[in-house]
Amino acid sequence: MVIVGDSVAGITALREVRALGHTGPVGLIAADPDGCYPRPPLSKKALVDSAGDPEGWSLADLDVDVTRSTAVRLDTERRIVHTEGGHGVYYDALVLATGARARRLAPEREGEFVVRTMQDSTALRDRFSSASSVAVVGAGFLGLEVAGAAHRLGLSVTVVDTEPPLMRVLGPFLSSAVADRLRAASVDVVRATAPVVPYGDPIEGIAVDGVAIPADVTVSCVGEVPNCEWLSGTGIADDHGVAVDEQCATAVPGVFAAGDVTFRRDADGTVRRSPFWSHAVAQAKVAAAGALGLEPRCAPHDDYFWTEILGAPVKIVGPLPPAGAPTRVDGSLADASAVLEWDHADGRRTVVAFGAKKSVGWLRRRAADDV
Repeated sequence: MVIVGDSVAGITALREVRALGHTGPVGLIAADPDGCYPRPPLSKKALVDSAGDPEGWSLADLDVDVTRSTAVRLDTERRIVHTEGGHGVYYDALVLATGARARRLAPEREGEFVVRTMQDSTALRDRFSSASSVAVVGAGFLGLEVAGAAHRLGLSVTVVDTEPPLMRVLGPFLSSAVADRLRAASVDVVRATAPVVPYGDPIEGIAVDGVAIPADVTVSCVGEVPNCEWLSGTGIADDHGVAVDEQCATAVPGVFAAGDVTFRRDADGTVRRSPFWSHAVAQAKVAAAGALGLEPRCAPHDDYFWTEILGAPVKIVGPLPPAGAPTRVDGSLADASAVLEWDHADGRRTVVAFGAKKSVGWLRRRAADDV
C-alpha cells in the first residue's frame, strides 16, 4: 500500500487503512518540507499571529515508511512511483492525494501572495506586519478569510471579484448578508466586470476595469491547480485533475484518488470539483477501503462546510447553494447570531449557523430533522 501526498486526504487515507485492519507495510510519499499539518488555520489565525500556526500531525503510531520527496512519474504497468530523489517505490495498491497548488494571476512577477502552504502563510504574515493596505482578488471562502485576517490587523482591505461575495457557494440571500457585514466593517467590496490584472514588478496593486487600485500587498485567492502533471501518459489525469467514480477509483486498476486533486464527471459531461476539507476526508476513507478491497464506512462526500467572516464563524450542513430566501430564520443576521434553514424540493435541508454557537452535530441533526 502506497499513498502519495501528505494532504488531509493522504493522512486520512493512511489512518483509515490502519483503522480497517491492514497490518502490512504502508508507504507515504510526502513532499511538503514542513511535514504533515492541517491547512484551514493557515488563512485564519496563522495570518494574524504565529501562535495560530497549525501543529503537525504525528505519524508515529501508524508504522509508515515515509519518503520525503516529490513524486515525478508513475509507471502503472510495473506499479512503481518514481520520486524526485531517484527512488522507485513499488505498490500493490495506490492512493493519490497530491492535492492542488494555488492558481496565480501573474506567476512571472514578484510580489503576488497566495495561501496554500505553511510557507505561503508565513510569508504573507510577515508582509502584513509592514503593510497598511491589502488587495484581495477573489471573494470566496479563502479570499474572505484572508481579508478578515488583514482587517483584524488593522489594515485597509479591498476585496475584488467578478461576482458578489460567496454568491456561487452560498446563493444570493447569504451573499447579501456577507456583503453587508464586510461593508459595515469598512472593507471595500469591488465588483469587477473583467478579469483583474496585477500591475508592476514587483506588484504594486491591481487594475480593475482599467482603474488602478494601489496596495502594499496583493493576495490572489482565485482557485487552485490540481497537482497531477506527474501523471502524464498514464490515462489517469487531464487538465481538470484525476477523475474518480463513487468508489474513488481511477481509470487504472489498483489506483484510487482523494481530495483536491480529484474531480467527478456527470453523465452529461459536466465536471464537478469539491475542493473542501470535508469532501477530502470522506473521499480518503472511501479510497482507503477501495484500495484494500473492502466496503467503505461512509459516502465519498460530506456536505459540511465552514468558514469565518470577519470573526463570525459560519457553519453549513446540507447542499449548496441554497436558492431564494430561507424557510426559517432564528436570531439576527445583522448581529451575526442566526440559524437559517432551507428546505429543498428533493426533501433535503440546508442549515446554516451564521455566527451562532452551534455544534456540527447539532447542525447535522437539524438537517436530518432530528431536533
